[in-house]
Amino acid sequence: MVEDDDTIANAVRLRLVAEGFDVRVASDGEGALAAYAKAEPDVVVLDRLLPGLDGLEVCRRMQAARPVPVLMLTALGEETDVLVGLGVGADDYITKPFSMRELVARIHALLRRVERASLLAHEDTVIRVGDVEINTAERRVFVRGAEAQLTRTEFDLLRRLAERPGQVFERERLLSDIWGFSEAAATRTVDSHVRALRRKLGPEVVRTVHGVGYALVRS
Repeated sequence: MVEDDDTIANAVRLRLVAEGFDVRVASDGEGALAAYAKAEPDVVVLDRLLPGLDGLEVCRRMQAARPVPVLMLTALGEETDVLVGLGVGADDYITKPFSMRELVARIHALLRRVERASLLAHEDTVIRVGDVEINTAERRVFVRGAEAQLTRTEFDLLRRLAERPGQVFERERLLSDIWGFSEAAATRTVDSHVRALRRKLGPEVVRTVHGVGYALVRS
């Protein structure tokens, strides 16, 4: 847990300990990187705004050293700030103020995706939809032969859409399938990740059905 606000850090720590997690807390970027190298955590909850190295640079360095699921905390609600965080390797984000219940749900969802990815790694499946090729075993995605670097969440979202190309998935269903919970107030999370996918794969890959959800374009 990387958070420079002691009140928030302590509250989150206590809740996660109560949920059975072993929690280490750092209050700045340099301390976070040192603790990360020593503890080798299964998941990182990372504040976007930190003294010294900011959360974006911390996330970038963590992912370069050893990929890890990162849930980014942000007080910045602008879409650009969210997309930048997803672009440097954050798997998910939650905007302050947040509920502890939602935070815990998202952490568990991240860990389930890591476990599911490990199980799927034994499968030898390639899904091709239009110009997109998805290697589910290696968790790699190519667009017209060029590899796109996706986060775990982006990959799982794309894979879910690719299971039924052309079918429209409601936002609430995607929340349930990928994040493990379904709340109308959280559907903006799906929108942000779809926008991140479009930036990496091209604007024409995922189609919006206004008022309903999203579909992967067949060709």
